[in-house]
Order: sequence, then structure tokens, then C-alpha cells
Amino acid sequence: MLTKNFQILANNHQLIKNDGADVIQGLTQTPKSLPPKYFYDDRGSELFEQICELPEYYPTRTEAWILRQYANEIAQITGECELIELGSGSSTKTIFLLDAYQKIYTLFRYIPIDVSAGILKASVLKLQKKYSNLSIDALVGTYEQALAQLASTASPCRMIFFLGSSIGNFNQRDADVFLHQIADALNPGDYFLLGLDLQKPKDILEAAYNDNQGVTAAFNLNILSHLNWRFQGNFDLNSFNHQAIYNQADAQIEMYLHSHKSHWVSLEALDLKVFLESGEKILTEISRKFDLAIMQKELEIQGLKTVKIWTDPQEWFGLILCQA
Repeated sequence: MLTKNFQILANNHQLIKNDGADVIQGLTQTPKSLPPKYFYDDRGSELFEQICELPEYYPTRTEAWILRQYANEIAQITGECELIELGSGSSTKTIFLLDAYQKIYTLFRYIPIDVSAGILKASVLKLQKKYSNLSIDALVGTYEQALAQLASTASPCRMIFFLGSSIGNFNQRDADVFLHQIADALNPGDYFLLGLDLQKPKDILEAAYNDNQGVTAAFNLNILSHLNWRFQGNFDLNSFNHQAIYNQADAQIEMYLHSHKSHWVSLEALDLKVFLESGEKILTEISRKFDLAIMQKELEIQGLKTVKIWTDPQEWFGLILCQA
């Protein structure tokens, strides 16, 4: 049974705006693409949690190391505040922040936001047992509409945090829009904590997205299973292969599904029929890798001034704390 502090403020179908319009746009353009938000049905979220445990996938453990080392310092800097996490998933790394704030404050509020209701529910129930002084209001939905629905807070301030370098999945234009939305959701004095995967050698990056166990491949292919379920599609997963490459010029990993035969695909709920050539590829995700100095400037343009930066000893990953 759910605790009284768990609340689904809206369901996924209510929050996903123009459901399917972005799929039509992506599959009818050249080259073809799919929005990465469709990775995250419950199965996709489970697979991503498995990816985070893989030996090749350094971002999760590296960011977790930084949080373990510096969460107490973050809590001391911000003081008492409401914590809002975008793309919370299983909240595995979040516990370092929750532990730090629990040491200082007798009661505080955490708002996890995710598109997967299943993993969100499981995470909240686990956290509720661990933190008796934590008030939780969970929101199932996309970042954009969740930010727009944030109510006023009784806390002295709030901190929105976006971990995992998930901002790397946005192109530059969309990242600018996202940061503007973050700034709009904050009052003067509020905080934003951003995790960033930093630029590094190509072999390390490509290995992280082409693991030997094939979990990332299964995660990539699962987007087609999700589309089949959501839009009454007939994608044959056996007709596609996973590939991830590092585009050095744009400093980004690009993840593709390659069609290895010519065939038609239909999505009945969208009244869409698409032909795929043999060898044609569908871009499913980009993951940009960042320069800290450049990102500081981009944040400052949005009125988010850097307070402090933390990195691991190898400088593979960074956390930027900024203030509105």
C-alpha cells in the first residue's frame, strides 16, 4: 500500500504532449530518427538500470563517487531546501544527497520526476522506508510539463537537479530551451545541480555504449518494442542491429538502429506506414560530451551563476552547482 506522501500528480498519457507526433516527424524525415523519451517504458528503465552497472559504463559510478565525496558540502552550501530530481529512475545516486540533507534537517521534501511509473513507484516505496523524515511527492511525466506544474514551496529555497549527464541527449537548441525552462522554474536564490559527462578518448566513450553483454543493444532495440505496444506497430526487432559511434567533430556519441533488410513498417494508431531500405539507419539518441568552461557560460546566459564545480580525479565527469 502506498504511503500518504506518495502522490502521482498526473499520468504519463496526460503529460506527453502530442503523443506520437514526434514519432511521425522522426520517421518521415531524412535521415530518420526517434525521440529518446520512448526508450523509457518500464522495460527500458529496467535495462537502463542494468547498463548503469556495466563495467564499461563509467558515468554512473563516476558521478556516484563525486556525490559520495561532496554531497555534504552541497547540502551545506544550499542550506535547507526542497529537492526536485528530473529523470529520477531508481534514485540510486540520489541517496547520497538525501543522506546529506537528512543529517542537517529534521524534515525535508523530495519530488522525483520520471516518465516510467513502475520504476518511480518502486523507488518511492523504498525511499519511504529508509527516510522517515522525508516527504515525497512523485510526478510521472516529461521534464517540460513537470517543471510547469511545480507548486510553490514552503521551504526557504529549492534545488532542481539533473544527474547522469542526461542533458547530453539534447541537441544545442533543445538544451538551451531546457535551461531556460529550468531558470523559469527557479526563484532568485534557488539552485540547480547539473551532472555532465566530460570529453575524453574515443575508445573509452565507444566502449561505454557498445558493452560486451549486449545490454545497451537490448535497450536500444526496446524502443521499437515500446512503439509497437504504444502505437500498434509491427517493428521486427530481428531486422535491426544496434550501433553506437563517437562523432569527434560534434563531441557526441550517436546511437543508431540499422535496418539490415528492406521492408515496410506500420504504426496503426498513428496511421503511419514507413519504408526502410536495407542498410538505412534510425538515429535513436545522441549523448553530447561537455567542456565545463563552455557549459558555465551557457548557464550564465540563462541567469544561472556557477557556485562550485566538483569532478573526479580523472576529470571524466563533473557536477556544476549554480544559483538563480
